Amino acid sequence: MKISIIGKGNVGSALARRLTAVGHTVTTAGSSTDTGQVAAQVTEAEVAVLAVPFPAVARLDGKVKAALDGKIVIDATNPLAADFMSLTVGHTTSAGEQVAAALPGARVVKAFNTVFAGTLETPELGGGTLFLPVAADDEAAKKTVLDLGAQLGFDAVDAGPLANARYLEPAVEVLIQLAYGVGLGGDIGFTLARA
Repeated sequence: MKISIIGKGNVGSALARRLTAVGHTVTTAGSSTDTGQVAAQVTEAEVAVLAVPFPAVARLDGKVKAALDGKIVIDATNPLAADFMSLTVGHTTSAGEQVAAALPGARVVKAFNTVFAGTLETPELGGGTLFLPVAADDEAAKKTVLDLGAQLGFDAVDAGPLANARYLEPAVEVLIQLAYGVGLGGDIGFTLARA
């Protein structure tokens, strides 16, 4: 599958390495990449990943937004405050829903936002497979992303509609508080126990 990742930071780079390793054709573009080049990469891709800080979504160029029309767009963003220790939106909306509003023609899927960049490399911690909730309104797009998550070794689980991003985004803030506020470090993550 052809996948375009917008964002070359920790999350975008880790996803690019992992997706390439399992056989996908991946292109990446950073914030300083020419918007025409980003739009061209997105146009050729079947799936695009937003691995940028949440405020950067509002600054996407019109050419890039147009290229995302009709594409499966994985929203890996979280609406974090500048110090990362709180969220800027929640309860009545989410970053996922705001991304969908900013890209009305895209098939937005919330995923990979509850996993730290370091644990994207190794989806197993402490003998358990990391939980990867995937939320979207487009069932076919959600299935594609669930399959990608499973290919990367995660316990990819259908987390319902995109509105459930309202609950997934605060969950990552719990991880941030535990990792950096309490001092447990970044090698932590969620697992989903089943009977």
